[in-house]
Amino acid sequence: MATAEIGFVMDPLDGIILNEDTTFAFMLAAHQRGHDIFFIRPEDLYARGNEARARIHPVTVRRKQGDHYDLGEGRRRPLHELDAVLMRKDPPFNVDYLHASHLLELASEQGCFVLNDPTGLRVANEKLYALHFPELIPDTLVTREREVIESFMEEHGGRCVIKPVDGHGGAAVFVLDSGDRNFNSLLEQMTREGERRVVCQTYVPEARRGDKRILLLDGEPMGAILRVPPEDDHRGNIHVGGSVEKTELTERDRRICEEVGQRLRRDGIWFAGIDVLGDVLTEVNVTSPTGIQEMSRLDGVDGSGQVIEWVVDRALG
Repeated sequence: MATAEIGFVMDPLDGIILNEDTTFAFMLAAHQRGHDIFFIRPEDLYARGNEARARIHPVTVRRKQGDHYDLGEGRRRPLHELDAVLMRKDPPFNVDYLHASHLLELASEQGCFVLNDPTGLRVANEKLYALHFPELIPDTLVTREREVIESFMEEHGGRCVIKPVDGHGGAAVFVLDSGDRNFNSLLEQMTREGERRVVCQTYVPEARRGDKRILLLDGEPMGAILRVPPEDDHRGNIHVGGSVEKTELTERDRRICEEVGQRLRRDGIWFAGIDVLGDVLTEVNVTSPTGIQEMSRLDGVDGSGQVIEWVVDRALG
């Protein structure tokens, strides 16, 4: 395999959890295959005319706790001199993230392969993208109006799941019951008294058994993990205490992957993580999907290596 130069736009290296972080797994896989890898802070992206540039640091990585990287001296370079850039900045998708996507689009136009496609990142809101697949998702409402939420809940027995449109990592996800004494306060806080939209979905009882995070590469499923919530929480997200179990894809899962994968491929969302609860799709994660280390360990595969090899083939082919 030819040697490639691969940049990673990401959060600080000091904050990496070695056995969980998907970006670290990508970096390690690239380094082990002899590719040159570079660390790029989002704030170090800039442009001169129509040329995207950044302060780029060569980096080496290893799976050694407390000593997992060496960072070289940064040098300002045009991004299109790199063969590929992986945009792996964690959510939220805020104004800074938006501007970074515009700069990365310049690099893409000048021949650098960017994963995920910057235009696709702007299109694919992680909470709203699933609305394109109405036959696959639970009954879903997006609004900031209290009376609309109350009507929705009445239709569904006085209970729903509520979460912010711009949320991530399981933050501020609640099971909302109309009889709860905190009901009024929760609605006020979640909608910021009618100033912020929220997503409401029917409660899926299978949530207690966990949700599947299915990883897709170029629209095709790589594998999945089952994220099981702890007894004292309704969320299965790993970083809030959910445990991970091996799982298999059902016929329904594959149908969901086929339909969602077609649109992901069209929008340039080359690597994504979709969340399936029971038989329904709940979210499509596109900014920095996680779970590849857990999937690889449970399935006995090298998922991160598969992604890097695909990126290099795409960038150099």
